[in-house]
Amino acid sequence: MAIITILSGDYCHHDEIVTNLLHKLNYRQLNDTLIKQASAKYEVAEDKLVHSLNGTGPFRDYSTRDRKKLLAYLECVLAEMLQEDNALLSGCIGFLIPGNIAHVLRVCVIADIKYRIAEAVKQDNLTETAAQGQIKKSDQQLGACSFHLVAKSAFDESLYDIVLPMDKLSSEEAAGLIIEQALSDALKTTNWSQAQMQDFLLSSKVKVALFEAGHDVEVFAETGRVTVGINERALIMRRLEDKLTRIASEVEGVQEVATKLGSKFSPTSINPWETMDAQPKILLVDDEKEFVQTLSTRLKTRNLESSIAYDGEQALDMIEKDVPDVIVLDLLMPGIDGIETLRRVKESHSEVEVIILTGHGSDKEKEQAEDLGAFAYLRKPVNINELAQIMREAYMKRRRGR
Repeated sequence: MAIITILSGDYCHHDEIVTNLLHKLNYRQLNDTLIKQASAKYEVAEDKLVHSLNGTGPFRDYSTRDRKKLLAYLECVLAEMLQEDNALLSGCIGFLIPGNIAHVLRVCVIADIKYRIAEAVKQDNLTETAAQGQIKKSDQQLGACSFHLVAKSAFDESLYDIVLPMDKLSSEEAAGLIIEQALSDALKTTNWSQAQMQDFLLSSKVKVALFEAGHDVEVFAETGRVTVGINERALIMRRLEDKLTRIASEVEGVQEVATKLGSKFSPTSINPWETMDAQPKILLVDDEKEFVQTLSTRLKTRNLESSIAYDGEQALDMIEKDVPDVIVLDLLMPGIDGIETLRRVKESHSEVEVIILTGHGSDKEKEQAEDLGAFAYLRKPVNINELAQIMREAYMKRRRGR
């Protein structure tokens, strides 16, 4: 079943909801266990780990690299614990889980300020002024934590799958809605989502190894292939890259290592879309539902929103309603195949750029696709960063043609 993360404002019935969920779903709550296990494994005081997570207390006295190392410890232990499902996390700890993992249900529990003040007065016998001050302080602490971890407000709706207004719901109703979502087909653990969780564990292990060696890095993993983003300068960068590659390669499970400049190394963004003044309209067409849904999720982590069609006929119908800028198209599909879909797209909308992405294509089909005007012909599996870059190039060509 889905892993559940819950962030709640004060006086929004968080404890009642969590107790209900743990009882009805037979889940494990990981917060305290995570801190204790990370403390024992890395021989770090529990309060230091808590401060590194929340951005409070003596945390502010640590160097940036020390703070990142402590968070890497927490991430690694959390990733190990999440290899098994049926887990629940409360508070900011949930922000440590990468956003691309499909079987994680992210929940925000909140209410309007009048309701929360009334609850504080009723529950703790506070004056309205004292209640308002306490709630404001709590929200500010949550905001500092979320900005520290994900650079967004704690109550930014884009961070969550569902936001529950507790001034309109009972705790029983809220728990019921969460359970309904957690048990839905959309949140089922699949081979793809398990692979994403294993990527999280591998990237965390590599991150720990590199931070313990004194390096400031970002780490991304995908099916055994690791990319290290370098955020520090060196007189001879090649030597630094070789050293980081060697350290990362020694981590169990790493098959391949690449290096690049990290997002904090230079003012120039490594995200190929960030300098765009408008986002492209992208359509993904593939009958392998699990693959295309995962591809869409991974593109979303790179700030690329996409629509999905599961066959050529559906894609052509969608195009007539809303013409995309870039199409990523499979070849072998039931009904109208990829080559015929490409032909019809180019006949009706020649300006649309089409990237063929297939696991079954032949040299003859590649030649056909190129003759029909395909922008690129790629074979599965494809590196997601390479695909994103090719999509950017296709979009730039599309814009120049307008």
